[in-house]
Amino acid sequence: MDNVGGMQRVALKLNEALHERSEPPHVESVLLRSSWKWTPYKVPFFLGKAAWRIRQAVLRNEADVVLFSSMVTAALAVPLRGFLDRHNVKTAAITHGLDVTLSVSAYQWFVPKVFGALDAVLPVSRATGAACVARGMPADQVHVVPNGIDLDRYAPPQSKSEMRADLSEALGSKTAPLPNDALLLCSVGRQVKRKGVAWFVEHVMPTLPEHVHYWIAGDGPQSSAIQDAIDRNNLNERVRRLGRISNPDLARLYRGADLFIMPNIPVEGDMEGFGVVMLEAGQCGCPSIAARLEGIQDVITEGENGHLVESENPASFREAIMQYNQAPEQLRQISERAVQHTESNFGWSAVAEQYVDVLRAVVDPDAAPQGDSLPGAPVEVGVHAETMA
Repeated sequence: MDNVGGMQRVALKLNEALHERSEPPHVESVLLRSSWKWTPYKVPFFLGKAAWRIRQAVLRNEADVVLFSSMVTAALAVPLRGFLDRHNVKTAAITHGLDVTLSVSAYQWFVPKVFGALDAVLPVSRATGAACVARGMPADQVHVVPNGIDLDRYAPPQSKSEMRADLSEALGSKTAPLPNDALLLCSVGRQVKRKGVAWFVEHVMPTLPEHVHYWIAGDGPQSSAIQDAIDRNNLNERVRRLGRISNPDLARLYRGADLFIMPNIPVEGDMEGFGVVMLEAGQCGCPSIAARLEGIQDVITEGENGHLVESENPASFREAIMQYNQAPEQLRQISERAVQHTESNFGWSAVAEQYVDVLRAVVDPDAAPQGDSLPGAPVEVGVHAETMA
């Protein structure tokens, strides 16, 4: 699981959740399991295998709808469209953000062709859905279904002081002892420009009191820019780059930190489709202070699992953070709400039900009732999922 990215984790966990359901639909999966190193070489063979498996399932009359786990695998809908139409098999694809907006001219030329071959898309956020519509997908064929979280991945929150001590011991020289009154902020993810971590270090951290510390997990092309911002502002004692850390240490970081920071900035062609890391943090009792931007807005419910603030506004970030400075009771309360909110709204079992409801309506629009839910008669669903583990 250390090698799995956001899109791949969605495919993997959705596949598991659908198979765990006690009622129909029947699910058949086609999965690619590969390290990142070999993925580019294996994908063409995987797509060929998937196309053959889909054709065989359709010819056996065993599929009503094919669900592609991203726009990468949804490319198969283009050559398969005529065949699937003749057999009255529907197609749908999950869209995540960058797989729609990737700023490559040839790719953007192809995206509307993929949409034209699909019967529905299931974006993980409203922002991703808007990007799909902007590229030609009819709005009435766009059905937003959020990402989910594995509720068993992390144990319940524990003592922050114990988690900080355990994390410091595990990471050794990467961390320094925190003062007793420290307010610990953290960010997790691949360090690319849109994540805004370098911006946050440069423009927000210098405005915060000396006892506010910031620990950053993950690496990527912005790592040097982040370190440059740390050095320019003499923040080496308060801002720590942890690099890639293990899942146990990630859990310690989430539980030991007071607030999760998601300071995204707008970058053309590179949107934040959702932000699963905020769900992981929330499950561990770490509420988020996040930019009101793109798919992030579908993750954070104001005052429940965190706060949304204006992107690239240092004063807004400072104000949202400082309301919890020297306020342990307020932190305790929002920490508890974050756990409850995450588990109630984003467990994979509940999210899988939303997928099933949408796919039923795609197969049989007349079965969809008026209202918010989309229950219908059980149908068989052939799921084509792209997963890397």
